[in-house]
Amino acid sequence: MLSRLLKEHHVKQNERKDLQERRRREAIAAATCLTEALVDHLNVGVSQAYVNQRKLDHEVKTLQVQASQFSKQTAQWISMVEGFNQALKEIGDVENWARSIEMDMRTIATALEYVHKGHLQSATS
Repeated sequence: MLSRLLKEHHVKQNERKDLQERRRREAIAAATCLTEALVDHLNVGVSQAYVNQRKLDHEVKTLQVQASQFSKQTAQWISMVEGFNQALKEIGDVENWARSIEMDMRTIATALEYVHKGHLQSATS
């Protein structure tokens, strides 16, 4: 009877060890699956962040090129406007010069008329 109880005890103990070992393996498998799922989820996020970073880098380079081109074009426009302003100043200077010459010519014409009239009156008198 004692040996039968001892055998039953050993059988139950072995069954518990087997059950415990099976549960341990299931827990390890579940933990491994969870870990892989978490890593996969994180990898998707990291991968998306990497793709977004590459897109941003490309956009930054494109924007730098466009900004450089815009700066050059703006400098050209400024140069053209300055040239236009200089031309307008020169036109204004020529216009003032022409007015000055016109006034001088009128003064000379008036003086000549006065002298001519003076000669005519003295010749008739």
